[in-house]
Amino acid sequence: MRLNEGVEWAAHCLVLLAALPEEMALSAARLAEYHDVPAPYLAKSLQALAGAGLIDSRVGRHGGYRLTRPASEITLLDVVRAVDGEEPLFRCTEIRRQGPSRVGARHYPPVCAIAAAMQRAEVAWRTELRATTIADIAEQVQRDAPAKAIEKTTAWLAGTPAS
Repeated sequence: MRLNEGVEWAAHCLVLLAALPEEMALSAARLAEYHDVPAPYLAKSLQALAGAGLIDSRVGRHGGYRLTRPASEITLLDVVRAVDGEEPLFRCTEIRRQGPSRVGARHYPPVCAIAAAMQRAEVAWRTELRATTIADIAEQVQRDAPAKAIEKTTAWLAGTPAS
């Protein structure tokens, strides 16, 4: 399984936006600069987040993106759904009904054993993503990030060079 890199970028942007003071917003260009990712590609993820109602854009001199609700109310599953959609990760093509051992469709259980296992795994995966909020991630980043990285981020947000 491989998620679109836009999911990662979107989640990182939400974590950064969660750390902003309430009156502050960041433009797509600044978010791309901070994460050192291509702005046009990041813009697609930001549009998806906005379309899902997770962020909104403010215009004007201090405009940019902001969370639409508290980070504690935005889950990683919300991010995945916004960027990658609702499609299941596994699609059974019923190859069990092909080849030299095939028999009539009525002789097979309704769900392939492999598809059933994949569905159980996806339910567990989605359950974990639903239980993890952007606030949870932001708290972990705050706790685990090197102090110098936090200092540099604070300076970057303030527009002052870090030492």
